[in-house]
Amino acid sequence: MPVAVAGAVAVAVFSPLLPYAMGFAAGAMIFVISDEIVPETHTRGYERIATLGLMVGVVVMLYLDIALAGG
Repeated sequence: MPVAVAGAVAVAVFSPLLPYAMGFAAGAMIFVISDEIVPETHTRGYERIATLGLMVGVVVMLYLDIALAGG
Protein backbone atom coordinates (compact mmCIF):
# COMPACT_ATOMS: atom_id res chain seq x y z
CA MET A 1 0.00 0.00 0.00
CA PRO A 2 2.77 2.56 0.68
CA VAL A 3 4.02 2.12 -2.90
CA ALA A 4 0.57 3.01 -4.26
CA VAL A 5 0.53 6.17 -2.17
CA ALA A 6 4.02 7.07 -3.37
CA GLY A 7 2.87 6.55 -6.97
CA ALA A 8 -0.20 8.73 -6.46
CA VAL A 9 1.95 11.48 -4.92
CA ALA A 10 4.45 11.24 -7.80
CA VAL A 11 1.64 11.60 -10.37
CA ALA A 12 0.22 14.61 -8.51
CA VAL A 13 3.62 16.30 -8.22
CA PHE A 14 4.93 15.63 -11.74
CA SER A 15 1.66 16.04 -13.64
CA PRO A 16 2.37 19.71 -14.53
CA LEU A 17 5.72 18.66 -16.05
CA LEU A 18 4.18 16.09 -18.40
CA PRO A 19 3.64 18.47 -21.39
CA TYR A 20 7.28 19.59 -21.21
CA ALA A 21 8.50 16.01 -20.99
CA MET A 22 6.38 15.02 -23.99
CA GLY A 23 7.72 18.00 -25.95
CA PHE A 24 11.28 17.00 -25.09
CA ALA A 25 10.59 13.42 -26.21
CA ALA A 26 9.09 14.65 -29.49
CA GLY A 27 12.10 16.87 -30.12
CA ALA A 28 14.45 13.98 -29.45
CA MET A 29 12.55 11.81 -31.91
CA ILE A 30 12.64 14.52 -34.59
CA PHE A 31 16.39 14.78 -34.07
CA VAL A 32 16.83 11.02 -34.50
CA ILE A 33 14.74 11.05 -37.68
CA SER A 34 16.56 14.02 -39.20
CA ASP A 35 20.02 12.85 -38.17
CA GLU A 36 19.82 9.12 -38.88
CA ILE A 37 16.91 8.05 -41.06
CA VAL A 38 16.53 10.84 -43.63
CA PRO A 39 20.22 10.77 -44.71
CA GLU A 40 20.02 6.98 -44.97
CA THR A 41 17.11 7.23 -47.43
CA HIS A 42 19.12 9.61 -49.60
CA THR A 43 22.16 7.32 -49.97
CA ARG A 44 20.59 4.77 -52.31
CA GLY A 45 19.26 7.11 -54.99
CA TYR A 46 15.74 7.57 -53.65
CA GLU A 47 16.07 11.26 -52.83
CA ARG A 48 12.87 12.40 -54.55
CA ILE A 49 10.57 9.69 -53.21
CA ALA A 50 12.05 9.98 -49.71
CA THR A 51 11.52 13.74 -49.66
CA LEU A 52 7.98 13.42 -51.01
CA GLY A 53 7.19 10.74 -48.44
CA LEU A 54 8.48 12.98 -45.67
CA MET A 55 6.36 15.89 -46.92
CA VAL A 56 3.22 13.75 -47.20
CA GLY A 57 3.83 12.32 -43.74
CA VAL A 58 4.14 15.77 -42.19
CA VAL A 59 0.96 16.98 -43.92
CA VAL A 60 -0.98 13.90 -42.75
CA MET A 61 0.36 14.31 -39.21
CA LEU A 62 -0.65 17.98 -39.08
CA TYR A 63 -4.10 17.21 -40.55
CA LEU A 64 -4.72 14.47 -37.97
CA ASP A 65 -3.52 16.75 -35.19
CA ILE A 66 -6.12 19.36 -36.13
CA ALA A 67 -8.88 16.87 -36.98
CA LEU A 68 -8.56 14.84 -33.79
CA ALA A 69 -7.99 17.77 -31.43
CA GLY A 70 -11.68 17.85 -30.65
CA GLY A 71 -11.68 21.48 -29.67
